[in-house]
Amino acid sequence: MNYKIRGLSTIFWLFLVLICTISACSSEKEYLITMSTKYGDMRAILYDATPKHKKNFLELALSGKYDSVIFHRVIQDFMVQTGDLATRPGSTQEDAVDYKIDAEFVDTLFHKKGALAAARQGDQINPKRESSGSQFYVVQGTVLPKEKLTIDMQKLNDGVGELLQRDDYAEVRQELLDLYNAQQFDAYTQKLMSLKPEVEEKLGIEVDRNYSAKRLQAYTTQGGAPHLDDTYTVFGEVIDGLSVIDSIAAQPTGARAVEKPNQDIYMVVEVEEVSKKKITQQFGYEFPAQ
Repeated sequence: MNYKIRGLSTIFWLFLVLICTISACSSEKEYLITMSTKYGDMRAILYDATPKHKKNFLELALSGKYDSVIFHRVIQDFMVQTGDLATRPGSTQEDAVDYKIDAEFVDTLFHKKGALAAARQGDQINPKRESSGSQFYVVQGTVLPKEKLTIDMQKLNDGVGELLQRDDYAEVRQELLDLYNAQQFDAYTQKLMSLKPEVEEKLGIEVDRNYSAKRLQAYTTQGGAPHLDDTYTVFGEVIDGLSVIDSIAAQPTGARAVEKPNQDIYMVVEVEEVSKKKITQQFGYEFPAQ
């Protein structure tokens, strides 16, 4: 009799542990970022794979330092940039942060539409590609055909240029020149593409570029800015409110400064802890397996 009771007790405790484990998993929390603008709200998550950038962003947001900063640089079909603390009302350049963050390049993180990425100074004065301590941009980008992603256009251009030095390519050289002068750039690009087999066969130049299936899918359907991949740190993504990016990017610029919207667009940032399960249910975002 006692044996049976002990056995049942053991089963009960194992069952309780299992229930607690399931409960803990279902209540696992993540930070949900809401960036509010007059054009609507963008909701975003930050990646665990870029811990330094995630920690820095959360510290600035939770302290209220991102509230009332403006989108100070806007480029249609590319990105919208914000996070300069010196753009808050009443602030001066002395309010801007004076530190940088180590680059955190991750193969699986890239510049699809909605990506949050850190702004930085150029390579000539910033060879380590360290990120700004506060400024970041949200990618709008464009949808790209597969050919532009899987072919290294710089290598192809260099190879075609070498071919065109040959006497037997005089007609091709003239054809390309005529297309360029007529500003028929699509036809010009197609002609370049058609020369790919000859560049590879006659010059031995490999111009194919490998892209993961995930990147190809994103860039050919959702769009993005692949030329920035692996050179600027991507640390999060907008999971709701992508149309807000389009609205901000469409605003006229140049009245007071190049690429700065004519009318200030302010941002307020809110951070809340929400269960991953709820985020997935509400926004359809699937968190990567741990």
